[in-house]
Amino acid sequence: MTIDSRRVGIALAGYCAFLNLYSPQALLPALAHEFGVTAAEISAVMTAGTLSIAISAPFTGVVTDMLGRKRVIVIAMLAVALPTVMVALATDVHQIVVWRFIQGLALPPVFATALAYVGDEFPPAEVAGVAGIYMMGSSLGGFSGRLIPGLLTDLVGWRPAIASLAVITVACALLFGLALDKERHFVRSEGLGASLRQMLRHLVDRRLIPIYAVGFGVLFNFMAVFTYVNFHLAGAPYFFSPSMLGLIFLTYLVGSATVPSIGRAVTLFGRRRFVLGVLAGWAVGAALLLTPAVWSILIGLTLCATCGMMCQGVSTGAVTATAKEGRSSAVGLYMTVFYVGGSAGASLPGLAWALGGWPATVGMVLTIIALMAAVVAAFWRDATA
Repeated sequence: MTIDSRRVGIALAGYCAFLNLYSPQALLPALAHEFGVTAAEISAVMTAGTLSIAISAPFTGVVTDMLGRKRVIVIAMLAVALPTVMVALATDVHQIVVWRFIQGLALPPVFATALAYVGDEFPPAEVAGVAGIYMMGSSLGGFSGRLIPGLLTDLVGWRPAIASLAVITVACALLFGLALDKERHFVRSEGLGASLRQMLRHLVDRRLIPIYAVGFGVLFNFMAVFTYVNFHLAGAPYFFSPSMLGLIFLTYLVGSATVPSIGRAVTLFGRRRFVLGVLAGWAVGAALLLTPAVWSILIGLTLCATCGMMCQGVSTGAVTATAKEGRSSAVGLYMTVFYVGGSAGASLPGLAWALGGWPATVGMVLTIIALMAAVVAAFWRDATA
C-alpha cells in the first residue's frame, strides 16, 4: 500500500466514528417532541455516548498497546453498527440512551487507536498533517451524521434515517481494511501492568496536562453550541425543520477544507501561538451566534466549527508528538478528558438554557474559551521547536 492509501484509511476511521457519535443531534427537537420531554432531558441522548467514551477510552489504550492497531480498529468499526440499528428500533428515550451508551463503548478503539497508529507509523514531521487529515475525516463524518438523518427524517422518518448510518459504517470498515497497512513500528506493551504504569505517567506529565485541559474545552463548546443551536433555530422566529437543521452542519465543510493546513500552520507559528490565535477566532464566532440574522448565525457556526476542529487537530497531534511511549494510553487519556468535556457540554448548558435561553448558553461557551486561552498562555509548552 502507498502512503496515500494509509492517509485515506486514517480519514475513514475518523469518518466512521463521528458519523455515529453525533447522529441524533439535528433530530433532538423532533425526538423531544415525539417523546414529550424537555431540551435538557433529550440531551441525555448525546451525553450517554460521550460519557461511555470517557469511561472506556483509557482502557482502550491499554488494550491496544498490547494487541496492536489495525485489527482492533476494523473489529470496532463493525461493532459500532449494531447499537446504531438498535437506536433506530428503540421505543422510548431510555432505550435510546442505553444503546447510545453501548455505542460509545465501541468508538474509542476506532479513533484512539487510529491516532496511536499515526504516531507510530508516520515520521514526526508528518504527524501534525496526518492528524489534520484524521480531523478532516472526522469533520466530514460529523457533518454526514447530522445531515443524512436530518434529510431522511423529513422523507421516511427518523428510524430509517438512523438505520442508514449502520450500512454506511459497515462499508467504511471494509474500505478501511483495504486501505490501511498492518502496523510496522508498533512496539507491544509488556503487559497490562506496564500499560497502566504508562497511563499514570501520562496523567502527571506536565507537558500533557494543559493539552488535556484544552481537549476538555474543545468538546464542551462543540456540544454546547451544536446541541442547543438546534433548539434555538427550531423555535421562534426561525422554526427550522429537521432537514433545515441538518443543513446548518454544512458549516462543517469549511472546517474540513481548512484542517489539512494545520501541519503547515504549526510549523510556521508553533502549536502554542497557533492555538491562541484559533481561540481568538473561536470567541468571535461564538459572539456572532448572539445576532438575530440567520446568515450571521451561520457565519458564527462556521467559525466555531473551523476553530474547534483546528484546535482539536493541534491538540491530538501534540499528544502523539509529546508521548514517546504508550501512545494509545496517552491518546486514551486525552479522549477521556475530551469526552468528559463533551458530556459536561451536553448537560451543563441545559441549565443555562433553562435559566437564560440561548444568550446564557453562548455566555457559558465564551467563558470556557477564555479559560482555555488562559491555560494555553500559562502552561502550554511546545514539545519541539
